[in-house]
Amino acid sequence: MKALLYESFQSTPKITKVQDPSPSSDGVVIEVKATGLCRSDWHGWMGHDEDIKLPHVPGHEFSGIISAIGKDVKNWKIGDRVSVPFVCACGACPECTSGNHQVCDAQFQPGFTHWGSFAEFVAIDRAEVNLVALPDQVSFETAASLGCRFATSFRAIVAQGKVTGGQWVAVHGCGGVGLSAIMIANALGANVIAIDIDEEKLKLAKSIGAVYTINSLNNPNPVEQIREFTKGGVQVSIDALGSPTTSFNSIANLRKRGKHIQVGLMLGDHKHAAVPMNQILSKELEIYGSHGMQAYKYPEMLEMILQNKMNPELLIGKHIRLDQAIEELTEMNKFKGTGITIINSF
Repeated sequence: MKALLYESFQSTPKITKVQDPSPSSDGVVIEVKATGLCRSDWHGWMGHDEDIKLPHVPGHEFSGIISAIGKDVKNWKIGDRVSVPFVCACGACPECTSGNHQVCDAQFQPGFTHWGSFAEFVAIDRAEVNLVALPDQVSFETAASLGCRFATSFRAIVAQGKVTGGQWVAVHGCGGVGLSAIMIANALGANVIAIDIDEEKLKLAKSIGAVYTINSLNNPNPVEQIREFTKGGVQVSIDALGSPTTSFNSIANLRKRGKHIQVGLMLGDHKHAAVPMNQILSKELEIYGSHGMQAYKYPEMLEMILQNKMNPELLIGKHIRLDQAIEELTEMNKFKGTGITIINSF
């Protein structure tokens, strides 16, 4: 099969032919119809993820059609339209038995612990636990955009943030994760403030529900602006980028007993970023991480999409070919373009 592969970190990937995958006894092989290009893929290519073993095929948010099944798979068949969460669970460890598949003790992650979806086919183990059935109304491109950024934001807003109508929510960073969080929080009736350094991204944020936007490139103290505008700070704040500045500001702009949710990855030199611990203590703030979403929780999100309460297809910025992903991946830290990039031609 054709795949995008890199043989060393930070070296230029290449499009090449690699061996077709075979299903494990409890797994399937999926013909990839669409896959998202995510900043997490860039972190992997940079060498920030110790799970990646070289050579490597990235790609972790995708959708497609089952093309082969293992002998122990009972509830899926060849031809089914499916997607998977980027954290694939074992279904048997203590975390899984408590329902928290997203932090499975024996998790595997296509595109990180295993070869991923920047290829014509991808193998997924433990199919009964990890596959998500796609309604016919949801396109492969839209489904691919859900796999990491949208699903992670959905759990961050709904399960971790417990956002409700009328609350103030700040979203720091308007890439795919941030725009997803804005759309989801708006669908729940929250008042969303979007913060970014790019006017085009802020315009898109406004169009999908942000009631107020701040360009932090032109406004050096967004925290004070947010506190002033909301008369004390927001109830829930998301760092959707993952940087020392955005994580600090996301905590600092909370009102008393507010919740900060870290969604943007903090890797490399950012692993041990400073936090305003004095405010965490004096204001009794709550700090959460949000790492993906369980496969069995997808139906709640998909139903909101089917009922037109959320329209994630609006967040897709462009479609590209697999060979174009070489430049897109290696240039990703320059934050060019708006919205989610989807590979749908192999």
